[in-house]
Order: sequence, then C-alpha cells, then structure tokens
Amino acid sequence: MLTGIYFIDQKTGWVTGAAGTLRQSVNGGESWTGHPLETQQPLYGIHFPSATDGWVVGGGGTILHSADGGAHWVEQASGTSAALYAVQFLDAQRGTAVGALGTVLATRDGGRTWVPQVSQGAVTLFDVYFTDEATGWAVGNAGALFQTNDGGAKWVDRTLPCGKTCTKVIDLLKVRFTSPQEGWIVGERGMLYRTTDAGYSWSDGTPIAPVSLFGLTFSDATHGWASGENGTVVHLQAGK
Repeated sequence: MLTGIYFIDQKTGWVTGAAGTLRQSVNGGESWTGHPLETQQPLYGIHFPSATDGWVVGGGGTILHSADGGAHWVEQASGTSAALYAVQFLDAQRGTAVGALGTVLATRDGGRTWVPQVSQGAVTLFDVYFTDEATGWAVGNAGALFQTNDGGAKWVDRTLPCGKTCTKVIDLLKVRFTSPQEGWIVGERGMLYRTTDAGYSWSDGTPIAPVSLFGLTFSDATHGWASGENGTVVHLQAGK
C-alpha cells in the first residue's frame, strides 16, 4: 500500500508506503524506481523543502533525511517510538513532524535534534502545515484541530464540533493553506472544511466525495485537488 506522495517539480516525485517502501519518478509519474532502505517500518509522510533536501517519516518514530536529492537516506534520532504521519519543513533548518499519541516534534537545526512540543492531547495527528514560522495547524482523529501562533511552543485546541447533522465526529486527515487567510481540511467520508479568516472560524463540513480523502494539494491559490479511496480525485476551486 502506498501512503504518501510528493512532487518536487513536474517531473520528479516520490511515493512512500508499507515495509520501508520509497519510490522515485523522474518522468512525471510514468514509471517509478524503488530506493532500498534499511528500515522495514511503514513510511507515511514525505516533504522536500528544496530539490536536494528531503525528509520522510513513518512507524516507530522513523525519520529519514536526504541531503543529495534522495540518492542516499540517513535515519535521524527522533526520540520517540510513536508512529509519525506527516512532516513539513519551512526551510533547511526549521521543521515539524506529527503522529500518534499527540506527538509533535520540532527541529530548528536541520534535524540534528528533535524536541517534543506540548499538543495538549493524546489524539493521533495525521498532518501538519505552517503558513509561516509562527503560525501552524495540525489535524487528527475525532475532529482534532490544533493551532500555534508561536512556532509550536504552545498548541491551542480548536477541535471542530460535531455539527447539526453530524452523528460521529470524523477524522481530519489533511490540512493546507493557500494564503495566510484561506485554508482547507479534508477527512473521513469525503468531508471538506474551509476557512477564509485564518482559521478563526471554519465552514460546516461539506461532503465532496463518498469516500475518505487522504490527499490535498494546490497548484496555486485557486486550484486544488483532493484524493482518496477507490482512486477518487476531486478538483477544488476557491470561491466555488
């Protein structure tokens, strides 16, 4: 099973998966080449802040780093055994990883050290996204939504309520912001949430697909895509 995907440009992309699976494409996804790794842990999240600097996270607290565009990968000491589901770097030095049991790890020295941050809960966090060095969001199971305005020193619980027609609080699986004001979240049962005021309020959940959505990406501020089970892909347009 493949669990994560990241394209550096139109040609070069990576996918992660079970049992240490890491594959690269250099032709826009027409073909994929495996990169053998020492770990057999499932790999869940991948991010390249630059063409040469890459990060992968996975089960058992796994953090892998490449400094040569993915040719070689070195395991980092995360200090946790919790599964890590997502990682984001703002630049070569500053990054955040999130995962099970409310785990939030931050580095300010390019991954040489990872410091635990307090998330005020033991929920599983599936994704993290910073719009700048101070402001970030993490989403997780049972509607978990956390915000930081100080670079992660403190995370404020902004978990979404169930809503008028809700019978079960859904898992929130992916979060992205296209500007400091406008953000999007997708999750279980094809639900989509949107904010236009920097996350101070969010729209009621709207089902845009009959399946859970695990992927969310934007090519620009107005055009995005959500992906999920059964090969589902939904085109998103701001203002529509």
